[in-house]
Amino acid sequence: MNKYISYGEFQNHMRRYYNQSGNKVQFIEMINYLEVNGMLLDERPELVMPYWNSESTTEEFNKVIDSLILTVTPMESATSTVEEGSIIPKSRDVFIIRHPRYTRRDPHRHNYFEINYVVEGSCNFHFNGEDQVLKSGEICVIAPGSLHDITIDDESTVYTLMIRKSTFNANFFSLLSNKDLLGHFFRTILQDDSHENYLLFFTRENRKLKSYMRNALLECHEGDTYSNSCCINWVNLIFSELLRNYSSTIQFYNYQMGTDFSLILQYIQHNYQTLTLSSLAEFFHYSEPHLSTLIKHNTGRSFTDLIKELRINDAINLLVNTNMKVSQIADQVGYNSADHFSRVFRGIYKESPLEYRKKHSQEEQFKPFQKEEQPRRPSL
Repeated sequence: MNKYISYGEFQNHMRRYYNQSGNKVQFIEMINYLEVNGMLLDERPELVMPYWNSESTTEEFNKVIDSLILTVTPMESATSTVEEGSIIPKSRDVFIIRHPRYTRRDPHRHNYFEINYVVEGSCNFHFNGEDQVLKSGEICVIAPGSLHDITIDDESTVYTLMIRKSTFNANFFSLLSNKDLLGHFFRTILQDDSHENYLLFFTRENRKLKSYMRNALLECHEGDTYSNSCCINWVNLIFSELLRNYSSTIQFYNYQMGTDFSLILQYIQHNYQTLTLSSLAEFFHYSEPHLSTLIKHNTGRSFTDLIKELRINDAINLLVNTNMKVSQIADQVGYNSADHFSRVFRGIYKESPLEYRKKHSQEEQFKPFQKEEQPRRPSL
């Protein structure tokens, strides 16, 4: 049976319990404690939300969150594996909460995607037996099946966004375009359930992201039929903002690799026009055979194929969206001659670069104030 309590009251109980006993408890343990002591409500109270706007401080917006109502269900105990159905409401694809403070460390796994955004202060991030501190502005995307936990030991503010795996695949992976080398790689590691992984973005103070997160969080507590779609749209904006402005900051974890492979991919992405395998190996202090194996294992492509894809994808963008000559495009993307570029291009698309441009460029231009030709009156 569902019970109810406001965010603010719940957090006050967590803080009071910790201050009095010196012990921390898990979320469900506190819910059970409150139920035994008759502190949960049987009926959902009316929501009275304080006023806020885009200029509200974190402290002011926390008062808005404190007024929101948590719907909880007492249960026997927490488990080390959390299923999406036990925490994401049935009618929702996305659910966002302010992460409880003063919880006891309890590493767990779940079958959904979790995104933690440190709004203010810091939190302790435990991942696969390793610890680190996430600071204000950092956003961590945790892949399903990864052993982890987030704990907050003070009054810091962290938003936790939970997305069903099916929803993540259907709505958000398309943003990680295959035309972008890093995007393709991040799709690969997040979809691979055999490895524990996370992505870490360093956003600092981004007003747009904070606003998107706030709106998404509040939208989760609306009860109409449009709310779920609105939440998905807010999360789309969040991911778009991350990929547009912070792709170069991404780090990831892979316990098998022992290195931050994203740095290698970033270097390839930014230097592919003139890059050779030998120069890449020298820069990162690898042997060429080992680096070739590393690239093939983690991207499914050889170094040569990666370079070709990056060059051709960039060339297509220039063909369709600019008036540059083919020779200029060939030079810009790293080919030593227009003929070489045309041969490679024709080998992939079975047509020349100019034929491709003619087929895919917008031929009709917008002509303002153009009147439609009036039909002629038939002669008598």
